Amino acid sequence: MIRVTLPPDTFALHADVVLPCLDEAAALPAVLAAVPRGWRAIVVDNGSTDGSAELARSLGATVVHEPRRGFGAACQAGLLASEAEFVCFCDCDGSLDPGLLPGFVRRVADGESDLLLGRRRPAERGAWPLHARAGNAALARMLRRRTGLRLRDLGPMRAARRADLLALDLTDRRSGYPLQMVVRAADAGLRVTETDVPYAARTGKSKVTGTWLGTWHAVRDMRAVLSEPPVRAGASR
Repeated sequence: MIRVTLPPDTFALHADVVLPCLDEAAALPAVLAAVPRGWRAIVVDNGSTDGSAELARSLGATVVHEPRRGFGAACQAGLLASEAEFVCFCDCDGSLDPGLLPGFVRRVADGESDLLLGRRRPAERGAWPLHARAGNAALARMLRRRTGLRLRDLGPMRAARRADLLALDLTDRRSGYPLQMVVRAADAGLRVTETDVPYAARTGKSKVTGTWLGTWHAVRDMRAVLSEPPVRAGASR
């Protein structure tokens, strides 16, 4: 995991960090250690068999069990369990640094953005496989045609106000969840922006982008999201 040091004043705000988890025991200690002090880590266990839930609880995280398999199911369970004004999402595999999230929340709180995404920039060789980057680029182009947003990544690290996210009424429970969040945020008139974040090689093998088949399934789910008619969510700020 790449660690970035932020100025002390960026830690004044507090948020909940949703960490979807499926067999991530090897990465959990470092990930949870990087969660900003005073913030609540919500580890959503999605059926782990490696003791991830027990380990996360022993390290001080709030553990939520989501029996329905799917990245979206885990993320939504974490969102519903959150209580803070600001909610962040971050992968639990060690590829991203939760210590960057105070800067995200500060920019949302200051009105620069309503939904801030982390644009992944590979920080080491092999961190982001070619097939995963190609699929991401294709989706970014389709997203631009659908919403007009000129994003270059649909990365999993993001921050927003909890009320805004709940108002989007997200329904996807698989790989399309991150994209549906962006699409519905754009439809609701929220400001969606991105900022660069270092992206390291994950601990263990990815359940989605680790293979061409997994990437294809993710792209299929996201194409289905892009084909949905606009939903005018009543986001509140």
